[in-house]
Amino acid sequence: MNRNRKRTLIAASAGAALTASLLGAGVAQAGITETAAAPDIDVASVQSDLKELQSVAEANGGNRAHGEPGFKASIDFIKGKLDKAGFETKVQEFDEAGGKGYNLIADWKGGSADETVMVGSHLDSVDSGAGINDNGSGSAGVLETALAVSEAKLEPKKHLRFAWWGAEELGLVGSKHYVDSIGEDSKKISTYLNFDMIASPNAGYFVYDDDAAVQGVFKDFFKEKGIETETSPEVNGRSDHASFAAAGVTVGGTFTGAGESMTEDQAKKWEGKAGEPYDSCYHSECDDMSNINEKALDVNSDAIAHAVWELSGS
Repeated sequence: MNRNRKRTLIAASAGAALTASLLGAGVAQAGITETAAAPDIDVASVQSDLKELQSVAEANGGNRAHGEPGFKASIDFIKGKLDKAGFETKVQEFDEAGGKGYNLIADWKGGSADETVMVGSHLDSVDSGAGINDNGSGSAGVLETALAVSEAKLEPKKHLRFAWWGAEELGLVGSKHYVDSIGEDSKKISTYLNFDMIASPNAGYFVYDDDAAVQGVFKDFFKEKGIETETSPEVNGRSDHASFAAAGVTVGGTFTGAGESMTEDQAKKWEGKAGEPYDSCYHSECDDMSNINEKALDVNSDAIAHAVWELSGS
């Protein structure tokens, strides 16, 4: 081979390699965009929301229950943050037990409306307390995930809708009212995710015992965090996902336990206290800011975001 031709081929080869490298980087970057990991939800922000809900309760007779001023004030607080973040919000009213109830619905722009991923939590407490774990924790985790969607300017393939339900403590009234109100449009909801009590002090790490694929999204997430999960038949039918399941919607969610006691095996697995309730303040006056497990709140809030990014095709 003559020297000039050899030099030409070497230069061409180097140029091709550089081009391939640049193209490869571009493809990699595109892949990262398509399968981008969900952001880490700042647990301090979730706790700040919980402190606000505690203040709301303290200013309104000690609770945020259906029909009481503390519940409407809770709705107004969350709606204000969502409106500022660019969500399209609406408040749905209903009547129950002589009191006015409210559901807050927040839609994020874009995505196929024929395939909606919906994420919800009940916002009401019982009459006896502020309801900070039950269910300020789920409500705040869902709120901060919604705000993270806005911050990321997310462009999901599926439509994203967030909801905060009223009168769950009276029998899933708010979510049932919503599902009834949308009728056949419930078929456009591809998945409904529910988060009710995600920061119990003696926390268990439960995944709803429903759809296997949705379970897998959560189980894989917790496995990467080094946390073993269990499916939870205890929660079946006891929270707002049941309203959607009854309409044939695929459901899922996470849960850290209520008034039942932790077993010996669970205590070893989760560094908990065997023979004690997951939440000894369940439906009690002491369900306040002191009743929150920060680690459980943190990891479950991140799990919400992970599931939203994963299931919406972000």
